[in-house]
Amino acid sequence: MDTYQLISEEAKKKLLIILACSLVFSSMSATMFNVALPVITKELFLTSSQSSWIVTSYMIVYALGSVSYGKLADKYKLKNLITIGILLFSLGSLLGFLSSSFPLIIISRVMQAMGASVFPASAMIIPARYFSPETRGRALGMTSAGLSFGVAIGPIISGVLTTGFHWHYLFALCILPIVFIPLFRSTLDNQSGSDIKLDWVGAILLGGMVTLLLLGISSNQMFYFLFVILFVILLMWRIRKAKDPFIRGELFKNKKYTIILVLFALSSGIGFALPYLTPLFLSDVYHINAFTSGLIMFPGAALTALLSKRGGSLADKRGAAFLGYIAVTAYFVCFINLIWLVGKSPYFIMVILVFGYVAQSFFQMTLANMVSHVLPKAETGVGMGLFMLTNFIASSIATTLMGTSITRGTSFLSLNMFNLANQAAVYSDIYLMLTVIVVVMFCIFVFTVGKKTYSRNLKENV
Repeated sequence: MDTYQLISEEAKKKLLIILACSLVFSSMSATMFNVALPVITKELFLTSSQSSWIVTSYMIVYALGSVSYGKLADKYKLKNLITIGILLFSLGSLLGFLSSSFPLIIISRVMQAMGASVFPASAMIIPARYFSPETRGRALGMTSAGLSFGVAIGPIISGVLTTGFHWHYLFALCILPIVFIPLFRSTLDNQSGSDIKLDWVGAILLGGMVTLLLLGISSNQMFYFLFVILFVILLMWRIRKAKDPFIRGELFKNKKYTIILVLFALSSGIGFALPYLTPLFLSDVYHINAFTSGLIMFPGAALTALLSKRGGSLADKRGAAFLGYIAVTAYFVCFINLIWLVGKSPYFIMVILVFGYVAQSFFQMTLANMVSHVLPKAETGVGMGLFMLTNFIASSIATTLMGTSITRGTSFLSLNMFNLANQAAVYSDIYLMLTVIVVVMFCIFVFTVGKKTYSRNLKENV
């Protein structure tokens, strides 16, 4: 019996709603503290490097957890993993709400991330496991809507709670997902995965490699990358020697899957420019505060949440490749217009950001749908986990590169043909480079996974 017949259609609808609501809290927790960092830094007398760990520690563990839960889902009951994840997330949130010292806050953020990372893994696994190829796009659309809505309201809720109450209430809000535990347990099946022996050595090597890579990126310290190279060598050795490695080498021999990962890395990198660069240039160029920046960004993310289900349905009817072409086109419209709109009316910025947010959501749905087709069922869990891990690594690299360009503070391409102020021209240059990356993505997509013959083969292979 196919796994998508394990639960009833009624249970599937209920499961998607619960999962989407959980993803709202997961994505909110990842973004809310960015807005509150200045207040926390001042109140606890922290340095900028210390306060950055409130975000960095969360992202490192969140990235590792997404692939770890994906691998564990191949062995253990998914309902039990989600239960453990929610408990860790809620307990970490409670600890953070009661904490007033920096070390305890970091511990609470790590606990939050250990729990919250079960949600992005589940957002990929549940549609692939329980929904048929004909309905999988709509399922991915619902999960994408939850992620997008959390990103949309995160900065606004953070601004309200931080200014109107206290930043501790950001933790209090994240205790609420504990109510989802009985709902998940009543809808998910009791089937366990295959009886495989987990390769903990491989997991530790992967974790060490990712941690050192993200630390090197965030701190811009080269010696971290020397250790990254060492861990990569050891991980490759482990993959070759272990009988059942944490990550199978065959996974990367799958050319279709590898191309999808490359495309997702590029999409994640340029997509992160929306929540990262927008508040910065709104502050630097327009001198707008964080709360107002959140209001300007809200329509794009909110509309994306509303359109995500429609995008999923479109993928089911016209094929994932068709949705991918819409996404890449929307990316191009967004970034090529931002080249000259920076420095113009912020209302124009608010409108054009809609295209970028929609593109990011639609392209993730496209690639996730394709991953669910090109991987064998036995490798879906860890494959989806690596898919999400790619997102965090690419976003971290993009953040460092964009941050370095902004720190330089001068326009290196001199796009003042648009009569931009120098600070606006810096951001304009970055958006020009992102537009070039979009063109590269389009070319890769057209000649590989976006081919009509490829889309047809996906349906035949199911």
